[in-house]
Amino acid sequence: MICQFIADNKAMFGVAPICRALSAHGCQIAPRTYWAWAGRPPSKRALSDLVITEVLAGLYEPDEHGRRKPESLYGSLKMWAHLQRQGITVARWVGVRRSKQVRTTISDPAADRAKANRKVSER
Repeated sequence: MICQFIADNKAMFGVAPICRALSAHGCQIAPRTYWAWAGRPPSKRALSDLVITEVLAGLYEPDEHGRRKPESLYGSLKMWAHLQRQGITVARWVGVRRSKQVRTTISDPAADRAKANRKVSER
């Protein structure tokens, strides 16, 4: 994230001055760290994420009649199964949850607890 910030602003300020300014504010980064990051090829994960993003974006594109594919309405589980059928291996992910958990009881750790009502049987 910091290296991306440096990449976005290096044309205006230069790499070394940005690194000095960041280091002065407590974010220690050396210019060689940025150059190592910039020269590194994209990881397998980044490349696979790019492919999956392109496939998913294609599902949401409308056709020539302005209609989207039925797959664009799938939830996370159906979309995962659809991608698996297409031969694209992805991990299962959790979709967006629109509802919040309702917490009805908030216990007080300082409160006295009720005594247990246990019946001791006689022998």
